[in-house]
Amino acid sequence: MRKKKINKLVLGTNNQGKVREIRKLLPKKIVTYTPKRLKIKSPKETGSSFLKNSMIKAKYFSEKTKEICLADDSGLEIDILGNRPGIYSARWAGNNLNFKKAINKVFKELNKKNVDWNKKIKCRFICALTIYWPNKKYYQSQGIVKGIISTKPKGKNGFGYDPIFIPNGYKITFGQMLFSKKSKIDHRYIAFKKIKRFF
Repeated sequence: MRKKKINKLVLGTNNQGKVREIRKLLPKKIVTYTPKRLKIKSPKETGSSFLKNSMIKAKYFSEKTKEICLADDSGLEIDILGNRPGIYSARWAGNNLNFKKAINKVFKELNKKNVDWNKKIKCRFICALTIYWPNKKYYQSQGIVKGIISTKPKGKNGFGYDPIFIPNGYKITFGQMLFSKKSKIDHRYIAFKKIKRFF
């Protein structure tokens, strides 16, 4: 792979929560652009996995801008729901990315299963990252953090499904955690550690 360090790139997402978290993981010297600022809409995510959807976004935004792109595809898998919402995590939130709606849907689907809340509802967050260069070279990584579903949403930090995800070994949700703590144990950080040598 290329040894030249990346000093500017497009962040391949229109999810502003992801933009904030990725920017905090990147070295401060790196210049970043977003599709929102460049007025580029996101492509349709037709892949069957997080890695495939991450690749679709990275390739699309790189080709549109002729720049290096770093794209993220991530979501929540819940064992008892057959790993749903999975790659449809954002789609459960609708076009406006209303994650209150998505979280309500999680509880609605769990109630259909008549879950016993005295038992742990196992789940995991998965993040797939793709760096795509204009010369068509690319590199991918994936990070997974396991946990359980909280009995109700807790905390206003983070974004997405963070208020209902309790990582293994902790008693509070990602939504209750300070970013400085969450960013050292979450799926995005685990995936980023595998690609940080490029920056």
